[in-house]
Amino acid sequence: MSGKHSKNTTSKSKATVNAKTPTTSLATTRFRCSRIENYVVIWADRNIDLNKLDCQNTIANLRGIVNQVNPYTKLEECIEWLNENKEETAFIITSGALGQQLVSEIYSMPTLDAVYIFCGNKQRHKAWAKKWMKIKGIHTAIKPICKALQLDVMQCDQDNISISIMGMNEDVSMQNLNQLESKFIYSQLLKETLLEMKHDQQA
Repeated sequence: MSGKHSKNTTSKSKATVNAKTPTTSLATTRFRCSRIENYVVIWADRNIDLNKLDCQNTIANLRGIVNQVNPYTKLEECIEWLNENKEETAFIITSGALGQQLVSEIYSMPTLDAVYIFCGNKQRHKAWAKKWMKIKGIHTAIKPICKALQLDVMQCDQDNISISIMGMNEDVSMQNLNQLESKFIYSQLLKETLLEMKHDQQA
């Protein structure tokens, strides 16, 4: 009997914990959903082989920061996807071989936030890369790219929160303005009614 009692007690305690788990605010939940849906990492490199363990590990590391990671070995497919999906904020990781042409093709896209060059020789790509402000660095390993990506995603998060707060403040201001307009109209009507009543009494 004691065993059954302890099982029931345990199940009840789990249910209680689960019931209390969703303590995050609605705004936070919406923000997290927005982040998952609106950020994408594009990895463009002719040498990507998804059967290789190092490529799988790279994608796993990137997905720890941004949920959606799209690998491409062809420049045209990468550009086509970006042209067709203009709602997502894009972070591009590109090889040096593809990077110069890719950046010139997509740089003016408003959804492009940052570009990271992932290559074997930094010196070879410094000259052309420094001409583009959205190129955040040239790296020979994935770890520093992940660190830079994480910082840039956090910055985007903060920018989105600021925009949301500004929008909320504008809504509140409009509500206050509407209330003031209603009160003003009411007071004017009241004055006109009182004046008419006085005029009728004098007549």
